[in-house]
Amino acid sequence: MSDAILGLSAYYHDSAAALIMGGEIVAAAQEERFTRKKHDPSFPVNAARYVLEEGGLGLEDLTAVSFYDKPYIKFERLLETYHGFAPKGLKSFLSAMPVWIKEKLFMRRMLREEMGKIGPGRPHILFPEHHLSHAASAFYPSPFKEAAILTVDGVGEWATTTIGYGDGNSITVLRQLDFPHSLGLLYSAFTYFCGFKVNSGEYKLMGLAPYGNVQSSRIQEWKNAIMEVLVDVREDGSLLLNMDYFDYATGLTMCHNEKWEELFGIPKRELETELTQPYMDLASAIQQVTEESVFKLAETAQKLTGSKNLVMAGGVALNCVANGKLLKRGTFEDFWIQPAAGDAGGALGAAYSAWHIWKGQNRSVVNDQDSMRGAYLGPRFYSADILRIARKYDAPGRKIENFDELCSFVAEILSQGKVVGWFQGRMEYGPRALGNRSILGDPRDPDTQKKLNLKIKYREGFRPFAPSVLNEDIEEYFELDRPSPYMLLVAPVKKHRRNPLPEGYENLEMYERLYHLRSDIPAITHVDYSARIQSINKNTNERYWKLVMAFKEKTGYGLVVNTSFNVRGEPIVCTPKDAYKCFMRTQMDYLVMCDYVFDKSEQPKWAQDEDWQNMYELD
Repeated sequence: MSDAILGLSAYYHDSAAALIMGGEIVAAAQEERFTRKKHDPSFPVNAARYVLEEGGLGLEDLTAVSFYDKPYIKFERLLETYHGFAPKGLKSFLSAMPVWIKEKLFMRRMLREEMGKIGPGRPHILFPEHHLSHAASAFYPSPFKEAAILTVDGVGEWATTTIGYGDGNSITVLRQLDFPHSLGLLYSAFTYFCGFKVNSGEYKLMGLAPYGNVQSSRIQEWKNAIMEVLVDVREDGSLLLNMDYFDYATGLTMCHNEKWEELFGIPKRELETELTQPYMDLASAIQQVTEESVFKLAETAQKLTGSKNLVMAGGVALNCVANGKLLKRGTFEDFWIQPAAGDAGGALGAAYSAWHIWKGQNRSVVNDQDSMRGAYLGPRFYSADILRIARKYDAPGRKIENFDELCSFVAEILSQGKVVGWFQGRMEYGPRALGNRSILGDPRDPDTQKKLNLKIKYREGFRPFAPSVLNEDIEEYFELDRPSPYMLLVAPVKKHRRNPLPEGYENLEMYERLYHLRSDIPAITHVDYSARIQSINKNTNERYWKLVMAFKEKTGYGLVVNTSFNVRGEPIVCTPKDAYKCFMRTQMDYLVMCDYVFDKSEQPKWAQDEDWQNMYELD
């Protein structure tokens, strides 16, 4: 029997599978990338097949399968919650119970049935608690021998927030906040009220917050209303929600709309309707409350553990604005965040907890480096795979065998304002594209942001874009003194690069503010002069580093715009076929897969018909 453990997360959102062998990460991927269903919650049969194939294993070779939470405890929480709020919640109760009684209560049996689709074998099945899975995903692959651990999300079984301590191969939970009191669910309630989808739109709310009018008294008034009416945030970071205003415990929505409308004086915004200033101000208010809560939790974690290091996971750990400000406060000397901080990362944490806690295996940290391999843990494709796709779709492309020549060519077209789909190496694990499944642009071009949002991504125009910057050039552009490899820190653009704001700027309409030329790298400078930074290490991703270095040699700028290779509503591309479909259905100019270059101006004959999308399916 091998020392291999398969970790799984499923049945809520962002299902995933991860494989570790001998304590080393072999592969990890989200199910959505294979099924093309964003945030797919189903059993990750495709992701599991992939990671096992990457390890050269079958189910019969595994030491154990580790599922990322305990269903019986979650069922207990549901029953106690419905009982505690009765007679409220009858409709939700009648909706949820049949699924639990028929399937989820018998999770072990259901997992066995699903694993039967992968192949033969009956490995031992483990069920670590949800927040232990998060904590394990944060601590075990971190670059620290010991660290305080902070996990913050919506809810697991009972826990919504935990503070713990990791040392060697052990994790000790020191504090726990229980449902229904949840910072993650509080933020999701505002996501819902501001007209975005829960469990996917929280980052939109974060991106909207800087548009709040800082000269208006409304933000402070609403912040006070949140703190006085909706939530009591204690000095240790724990909080108590006023459940008279929330519906998620027993209902089918996040909040009681009529009470929120009375409190804030604005109606719930409906999906896809116009974004007006009040919702920008409300986003700013809840972002500030969230940041202050995270700061207090971090301070408590430091006092409880005495550690100089912090690791984080859970959905709230993806709030990179709060992360950047936490770093600046200096509560900890250093901290590290799991790049797949949400439920997808629970699969990896479940596997790690089985290895280090159940098996009692020792842990070692090598050269103070994390063991995530840059989060490049998904499928890899080769030139032969690209050639097959080119033949299948009669796609005219050319091969540039010399990689330095390829980088020089791509740097040149980027400098001309072209948009390039960049498909290389292993797919990223987690919600961010980090240079292997990315769409790239010129950060100097004022039109790049508008072009990417409206013509490529087909998404809301206010959304900011991130820079990929050479490790060695970070401090040339940003007020950040360390690497940020996973795009989880927001930091200000250097002051000498900024342009002054015009008089009356705060009173301008959203898009007038957005398209003001704020710096010499306007495509990645948000309205508050900040940027969500990904740093590139030559040792972690040499091909991407070489491309950005070629752009620097061409332009003098050691950074490019990097956004995920997908369109709105779809997951990041996984395969060459996914990438080619996305390329053809957007206004991307070039697609580079491995060493093949495809030019949109050189289309196959079938694509020259203006109505080709109705005539041909790229399947």
